Amino acid sequence: MHIDLLSPTSFSNGHPHDQYRWLRQHAPAYWHEERGGPGFWAVTRFDDVRAMGRDPETFSSEPTIMIPDPPPGSSLAFGDHKMMLMMDPPQHTAFRRLISREFTQAPAAALRARVEVLARQIVDAVIERGECDFVADIAGEMPSYVIAELMGLPLDDGRKLYQLTETIHSAPEAVPEGAQGAAVMEMFGYAQRVIAEKRARPADDLSSKLLTAEVDGRKLDDLDFQLFFLLLVDAGGDTTRNLVAAGLLALLEHPDEFAKLRANLDTALPTARDELLRWVSPVIYMRRTARHDTEIAGQKIRAGDKVVRYFGAANFDERQFNDPYRLDLGRSPNAHIAFGAGAHVCLGQHIARVEIDALLREVVRRMNDIELTQPPEWLASNFISGPKRMPLRFRPGAKAG
Repeated sequence: MHIDLLSPTSFSNGHPHDQYRWLRQHAPAYWHEERGGPGFWAVTRFDDVRAMGRDPETFSSEPTIMIPDPPPGSSLAFGDHKMMLMMDPPQHTAFRRLISREFTQAPAAALRARVEVLARQIVDAVIERGECDFVADIAGEMPSYVIAELMGLPLDDGRKLYQLTETIHSAPEAVPEGAQGAAVMEMFGYAQRVIAEKRARPADDLSSKLLTAEVDGRKLDDLDFQLFFLLLVDAGGDTTRNLVAAGLLALLEHPDEFAKLRANLDTALPTARDELLRWVSPVIYMRRTARHDTEIAGQKIRAGDKVVRYFGAANFDERQFNDPYRLDLGRSPNAHIAFGAGAHVCLGQHIARVEIDALLREVVRRMNDIELTQPPEWLASNFISGPKRMPLRFRPGAKAG
């Protein structure tokens, strides 16, 4: 079996499940060569992936959660400042506490009515046409709008910022040289304008709250805010956009399961959504770095080694899931880890579930006779899995108003 988890070609139609299956069976901790780098351990079994997430004392999020280290002095290296994803406790705990209250179950539930209105408006915008690019017109709209509202930004700006995240997530070879760094700096430039606006006219939004927040008695400086802003805009759209798009594709490919969902939408949706999260696994991997010598699946891991957790592989582990390659929208129990595990479990998971449910409900109820007009074009990335374009047609309908 040829194993290549670095090339975006391996992910050009979703997760490379043939490679994952071989790795889980033959090399659950596999030494993967890395062009221009030292190499890394690819970890693919559910129990190992979950246990690593719960053990920051052994597996550190520093210096980065990406496989390659940013070159010193590059636009992706920030000196002493770090994005929260790349912190360990107790620093990570202190920074996460600044915004965690906004993302718990109660605030997410409070957003439900507004999110359902947005979902109706998003489908209304295309329903009379009978065709759309499902990613740009529907799946990508919701998270862009919601994070814009939370941060106190114009809704149209949320859409423009989402386009920058696509560049940031693309494999370096799939975009012009320097494009990812330029996209990060453009995001930072926008965040700097938000800083000026919210300091002059603070409001009841997450941006204003962050600009007055303190960690260990120190207020966040501009770069702290810019990194928070990048994280919230970037991560705020990943799961919803890619889950809804790739999830609809899975439903179209499994018409019997799709029919069951249509027939019993209100009661079946929560369980179906979790099965689609397992099936799609929008975040492909998270890297950790070994703090000290340890062992995984019989392999000796040395201090300083890169150790990479593959969520899509873990979510199809036969040891954890019965018949994992069968899409079962009624699967229960379903202890998937599409949102990660441990201290870094996805902060926005409760809001993501509200967004996913609202969008899927509108799509399933109102968009009938859906069919692809072209094969989906997948995001050229080994980090995020989901379609970049997905043109389809459906029976035209009436706006809900």
